[in-house]
Parts: sequence; structure tokens; C-alpha cells
Amino acid sequence: MRIQKYISQCGICSRREAERKILEGDVLVNGSLAQIGQDINPDKDKVVVDGVVARGVVEDKVVLAMNKPKGYICSNGDPFKAQTVFDLLPEPFSTMKLFCCGRLDKNSQGLLILTNDGDLANKITHPSSGIVKRYRVMLNREVDTKIIPILLRGVMCDGEKLRASKIIPDTSPNDDAPRRVEVWLNQGRKREIRRMFESLGYYVKELKRFQIGGLVLKKIPEGSIKVLGKADIAKIFS
Repeated sequence: MRIQKYISQCGICSRREAERKILEGDVLVNGSLAQIGQDINPDKDKVVVDGVVARGVVEDKVVLAMNKPKGYICSNGDPFKAQTVFDLLPEPFSTMKLFCCGRLDKNSQGLLILTNDGDLANKITHPSSGIVKRYRVMLNREVDTKIIPILLRGVMCDGEKLRASKIIPDTSPNDDAPRRVEVWLNQGRKREIRRMFESLGYYVKELKRFQIGGLVLKKIPEGSIKVLGKADIAKIFS
């Protein structure tokens, strides 16, 4: 079994996060630094992640939807003791080894999926899945519609191409409508929406994800969760 798959199936983190940990030297196999793609035998090999032995494969899969509030980070641990989304979990989920399927930065809010199912997390986050995430964004000033085709083509930022798949201006009669847009993404680079607008001289004041695939955020109070069943999970891929 590939080591990153084993780590995710143990409920430690997603495959992509496991790859990052391997690259940073945080994973050992039988006392030696692990390599991405390395094959291991779960019955014979000792795998250590962040100083903790990975034990067994998780049998009880848990998938949660959270309405993330501002002020919380999507991390299983922070050296500066920041509040994390896992601090919001009630029992019994607060004692489980869950991780985020994609992230929202500290100042963003909205729909977040937490799970201990590494295979599911990989399907949701991998670009090949084509899952679209939808966000409501408020900017610091009125949106010039001329920037929309630029963002749809993509802008380069720190060596990465950041691109929206769709941008829909707010046409409601609200006073702040000229500053609001709906943004669709089918990739998940770090702070992607904020960075792409900043590259064109805008500042994101509010950012809320309200949909992942066909799963829409509704009837979940801010800071609360909903346990997702098979039908809910299927909506993500619909």
C-alpha cells in the first residue's frame, strides 16, 4: 500500500496533507525518512507521523459539514495556539482524528467538510474530480466588469496561475451589490480568491463558501455541524 494512502486511511490527514508531511520530513518508516509513493506493509512496517505511530485503518467513517465562522483556522494543530475548527466540535467528534477536505482561511467562513475518510477526502480535493466550489465575495470597492475576463483567463501570482471558472456580479438592489460577486472555483490553491483579486488591486472584505459540488450550506447555524449521510455525500459529486 502506498504510504500516503495508509496515512489517510488511519485518519491522520488527507493524502495531499500526507504528501506535504512526507516532503517536510515529518514521516518515518522503520526509523527512516519516508518517500512519496513508497510502498509499505501495514502489518510489518512501523509508520510514524509527527512523532506518533500510525495505528490501524479507520473502520468507522465520519463525514461532517460545518458552517465555519471567522476567526478559526483549518488545522489540526497550531504552534501559536490559535483557535481551530476542531475546537468547535461536540462530543464524540471532538475526540476523533478528523481533518479538513480543503480549507478556508482564518478570515473566511462557510461550508467546510471534515472527515476521517482519506479516500473520500482525496476524491473531493483532487482537481481531477472537477468539483466546483461556490463563494460569495464582498470587495472593498465597486467591481469593474472588465476584470472578469482577466480572472477567467487566469492571473499569475507567486509562480501559480490563479483562475476562476465563473464570476457572477450581484445585480440585486442592495446598496453594496456593486461590490459583491459570486465566484466559482474548481481548484483549491491557498487563499486563491483573495490573491487573485489582490493582484488586480482589490481587497476581499468578506468571503463565504456556500456550496461544494451539489451540496449547499443550509440550516446549519454558524459554528455548528451536520453529520452527512450517503445521500448528502452523493450531492457533492452530483
